Order: sequence, then structure tokens, then C-alpha cells
Amino acid sequence: MTPSDEGELATWIRLEQTAGVGPDTARKLLAAFGLPQDIFGASLAALGNVVSERVAKALKTPVQPALQALIDRTIEWSAQRNNHVLTWADPDYPKALLNICDPPVILYVKGQLQLLTAASIAIVGSRNATAQGLLNAEQFAAALSHSGMTVISGLALGIDTSAHRGSLKAYTSRNVDDRAGLGSTIAVIGTGADIVYPARNRALAHEIAEFGCIVSEYPLGMPAIAANFPRRNRIISGLSSGVLVVEAAAQSGSLITARMAGEQGREVFAIPGSIHSPLSKGCHQLIRQGAKLVESAQDILEELPSSAFIVSSQPDQPRHPPSQDPVLIAMGFDPVDHDTLALRCNMDSATLSGCLLKLELSGSIAMLPGGAYQRLS
Repeated sequence: MTPSDEGELATWIRLEQTAGVGPDTARKLLAAFGLPQDIFGASLAALGNVVSERVAKALKTPVQPALQALIDRTIEWSAQRNNHVLTWADPDYPKALLNICDPPVILYVKGQLQLLTAASIAIVGSRNATAQGLLNAEQFAAALSHSGMTVISGLALGIDTSAHRGSLKAYTSRNVDDRAGLGSTIAVIGTGADIVYPARNRALAHEIAEFGCIVSEYPLGMPAIAANFPRRNRIISGLSSGVLVVEAAAQSGSLITARMAGEQGREVFAIPGSIHSPLSKGCHQLIRQGAKLVESAQDILEELPSSAFIVSSQPDQPRHPPSQDPVLIAMGFDPVDHDTLALRCNMDSATLSGCLLKLELSGSIAMLPGGAYQRLS
């Protein structure tokens, strides 16, 4: 980065950090004066013709030490390998985001910058997902990645984590020379790009930064603040061609992402679930409102503009083959406790326990908190 570039970036950061200047106000100022340095060079009277007196005075306030420290830190961060700071004036700023109603003035990107313009699908859902939901998210992400789609999510626990892991497994399962045509993953976070939240996903975040990319609209050092996470959802949907909701309660942040996707003209997909599961309520609500019910990655690819992406018949493709195992048949796909299952199977407790252990070791079922079992395949 040249001194000229550093000076230009400094004025963008100063503009974005000025009290009262959001994307709408920034757009008005840029339309009236040009680049940020022209805004700060304008007179108080000229600024007052475009923005309020309070904002005009804030723009004319000299750079304070805390802001200068942030500018210096950001310039230093952007000089590091695979770190990027994009503004509206940058040719690498993703055009898909420029077309949403509230695009971030600045994007902080850590990782593979070219992924911001790749064919992509967002996968979102509950932080407290079921075993089946986690498996669905991972398998759909892997299948979509194999088909060339980059998977976007929010690095939260639950569905987000499984979606990132599924796409990374698909991407890293090939040698470097064989990865052309595969999709990777993008994590849109609600903190500064130099902070990992939640801490439990630290190793995952480092892997995403190496093979995918991490995106934030928040300045470096921004801690985890609850209000920032719903706001970043417009970026998750804005970067994608569509949004897949895997599991969501009736009142869920994932539904916010789906609503934003609809408002931005993106496709919305939802996986149906048990009528008895609270985490199916949100998906069923979306389907009633017009979201496409999906059972496989192919259902998604058929609806997206990138119709050339064809799902290959590899093992990561989500599918639910019929099973002849009597315990699995009796279990169904809803959680069930040991005693109820014993009655359904007409088995004594010891015999059933042996069958359940074999099924659990084979990955066909999982034990849930509280001792209930749920079928996974």
C-alpha cells in the first residue's frame, strides 16, 4: 500500500467513523463532493447544505488520538498477507453488496478475496440445532461446495459451524491442483475482523481465513455486541444468490436473514422437519410464505442462476436411503426415549441397548441431551 493509498484509506475510515454518518449520509456526501478527502476539504457552510449542522461540525472536527490509533492499526493490518480493506471506491468491493439498500461503507476481509464474487449460497439456522440439523447443514454444504458454490454463513455455533465445516471438508479433501471448480466458504462476522467470536470456533476461523475468507463491516477491535449480529445478516444474504434455512424456531435470527434475502431479490430455501420439533416451525413458516422446500442440493441448484452447476454423485450429497433395520424403522425421524422405543420394537431393555449402541457407533443415530435418541440416516 503506497502512502497515497494509506492517506485515502485514512479518509474513508474517518468518514465512516464520524458521528451521524451512516451509509445513506455517506452516499449523499460522496455524491455532493466526491471522495472523502474532498468532503473533509469542504467548508462548514457547504457541508451544511447537504447534512445537518451537527454532522457538518463533526466532519470538521480534527482527528482525535483514538481515531488516529484506529487508522494506524487498520493500515498496519491491511498490509499483512491476505488482509484487505475495501471501500465503495475499490474495484474489488463486491457489486452484489453495492446493490442492497444499506451496503457497508467499508469491508474488512481476511482470506481469499476472489470468493466475494464467486457463485454462493448462504446456509443459516439455529445455534441450538438438533443432531439431524447439524448433519443436514454439513452434508448440504459439502454437496454445494462440490458443485462449485461457495457457502456463506455467520460463524455462530450450531448450523453455521456445520455449514462452514462441510464446505471446508469438501474443499480441502482435494489436492491444491484439483480444487478448481470447488466452492469454499465465507464467514460474515459481527465483530472486528481481528477478533474470533465465539472463542470455541477459533480453530475453525483460522481454517476459514486460510482456505476461505472472513468478512466484517465493523472496525478492528470491535467486540461482540448483541445488536451487531442481526445487522450483519444483510451482508450474508446480500453476498449470496440464495439463502437456505436448515433449522429455525418461530422467532429466530435466521428468519431475519431469510426476510432480508427476499427483500434483496434472493431465493429462499428451507428444509422441512418434524411437526413436533420447535426448530422446524421457522422453516415451515417460510415454506408457507413461498420459500422452496428442499430435500437435496440439486433442488437448490435448479433454482439458482448458476444452472451449470451439476451435483455429482459423490458421497457428500445429502440423501435419505430407506433402511430395513427394525429399530430405525420404529424410531422414525423424531426424537424418542429408550422406553418408548422398547415398546415400539417389542424388545427388552438390554437387547434394545445393544442395538442402539451398534447404530450409534455406525453413525445412524445420536443420543440427545436428556437421553433421547434421534435417527440421522
